[in-house]
Amino acid sequence: MRETTFIHTDTAEETRRVGEIIGQEAAPGDIYLLTGPLGAGKTCLTQGIARGLGVPGYARSPTFVLVTRYQGRLTIHHADLYRIDHPAEAWDLGLEDIMSAGEEILIVEWADRAADIFPEHALWIDLDYAADGNPAACEVMPDEDGSVPSRHSIAIGNAPLRYAGLIARLAAVFSATTAGGPA
Repeated sequence: MRETTFIHTDTAEETRRVGEIIGQEAAPGDIYLLTGPLGAGKTCLTQGIARGLGVPGYARSPTFVLVTRYQGRLTIHHADLYRIDHPAEAWDLGLEDIMSAGEEILIVEWADRAADIFPEHALWIDLDYAADGNPAACEVMPDEDGSVPSRHSIAIGNAPLRYAGLIARLAAVFSATTAGGPA
């Protein structure tokens, strides 16, 4: 069993910074599967990933359009499965083509709604409210003075070996804790 890495952030900008590091480390074919309740920071983390990949502008949640495409150092396909009723609907979004091509980045919010369709080399990232239980959702637009707290708990468990460098960098930058067996 591999370890689970836990990162706690106190602001939306810190959550975006976690994502930015993920984006900086991203390689063609990477798949990031985000889970967690409403307001736990999934879109906030995605905004950071896009920033780390050099996407100009601001990534928005594709809840109503289901898949959005951004161009940075690599092409990002950002999917949101919140509105699907059955895992088979995820195939209709073209996710299989994106994953099989292995040339672009796929970020999927609410990935647990179609968990069985994703390959073993995907990185599962579970976001939640911080341990104090106070929901403080990531704001849609960045708050320049950081006055709106957005405390998130980010858990990355059983990371495939292709993400070992990313996990090491995140642990070095943030006060990450681990639990579980050896990596």
